[in-house]
Amino acid sequence: MRLCFVVEEQYRFDGMPVEVIGQLAGWGHRVDVVRPGASLLRLSEAVRAGGHDAWVLKTVSGGPGLALLEAAAAVGLTTVNDARSIRGVRDKMAAAVVGHSRGLPVPETYAVARPELLAELPAAAFPLVVKPAEGSSGRGVRLVRSPDRLAAASAGLPGEGMLIAQPYIPNSGVDLKVYGVGGELFATERSSPLHPGKSQRERSVPLPAEVAGLVAEAGEVYGLDLFGVDVLLGPDGPVIVDVNDFPSFRRVPDATARVARAVLELARTGGTARGAAAAGPFPRPEAVSESVPVAVPEPVSLLTSAGVPFRIPATAGEAG
Repeated sequence: MRLCFVVEEQYRFDGMPVEVIGQLAGWGHRVDVVRPGASLLRLSEAVRAGGHDAWVLKTVSGGPGLALLEAAAAVGLTTVNDARSIRGVRDKMAAAVVGHSRGLPVPETYAVARPELLAELPAAAFPLVVKPAEGSSGRGVRLVRSPDRLAAASAGLPGEGMLIAQPYIPNSGVDLKVYGVGGELFATERSSPLHPGKSQRERSVPLPAEVAGLVAEAGEVYGLDLFGVDVLLGPDGPVIVDVNDFPSFRRVPDATARVARAVLELARTGGTARGAAAAGPFPRPEAVSESVPVAVPEPVSLLTSAGVPFRIPATAGEAG
C-alpha cells in the first residue's frame, strides 16, 4: 500500500507517528511524509486522487494539517480517522454539544470569548476548568476556583478564539486515559495536571466494565477508529472530559504494531468510521482487559526515536 502521513514539526521525532511510519515501511509499504508547517506544498501533486490508499494525520489542534487532510477527503481519498470526525472532536464546543445530545456523561459546558465573561455565572458554579475550545495536550487548561480569580486565569490562555468552561469534577487527582485501537481498549492512569501536588506514576491499569462500555460508545458517537478518551471517576460515576484523535497510545502493549495494523485495515476497507457503520465492534465490556495478545506480521522492526533524529527508510519517501 501507499500511505501519506501529515506530520507537524512538533511530532517530527515523536514515537507516534515516527515508529508507526518505520513499522509500515519495514513491512514493505510505501510511506510519504508531508510536513505542512515546514514545506512548500504543490497541492495539485501532494493531494492527488488515487495517489495514496489513505492519509493519516498527526498534528496539533488548530495546526495546518487538518485542512490538508480535509482537502484529501474532498477528492475522495481515505483518511484515518475520518476527517469530519477529527474536526468534530477538535472543536471542543461541538464535541460537548454532540456528547450531550447523544446522552454521554459530559460536564455542563459554557463558551466565552474572554474568561472574565464567566463572572456572569453564580459563585456556586465554581470551581471551573477553563481551556481553549481548540486546544490539545493539556495546553492552556486552568482551574479557576472562584470568580475573583478569573483575571489571573487569563495568563496562558490564547488571546483569540473561543474558550470553554466546565464545572470541576471532584476526583482523586488521577486521570484515566482510555485508548481505542484496532477494536480494542486499553487504560492508563496518570497524575492530573490540575493537581500538581499529586504524584502518580503513569501505568497501565485494568479497565472497569462501566468505563469500557462508555468509551466504546464514545468512539461510535464521535465516529473515531483510533482515539483516546479522558475519563474522570467522579462522585456520580465516570465523566468524559476530553476526546482525542490519534493520541500517544502510551503504555498500550505493542502500540506501534497495533496502530500500524489498524492503519492498514482502515486503508484497506476505505476508512469507514465506527460512527457511520459498525465495522468490527469493540469487545464487550466484560471481555476487556489491560492486555490482549496481538498477532504481528513479520518482519517486526520496532524503532525508537529517543533523542535520535528519525530517517525515513529507503522504501519510504517525503513529499513536499
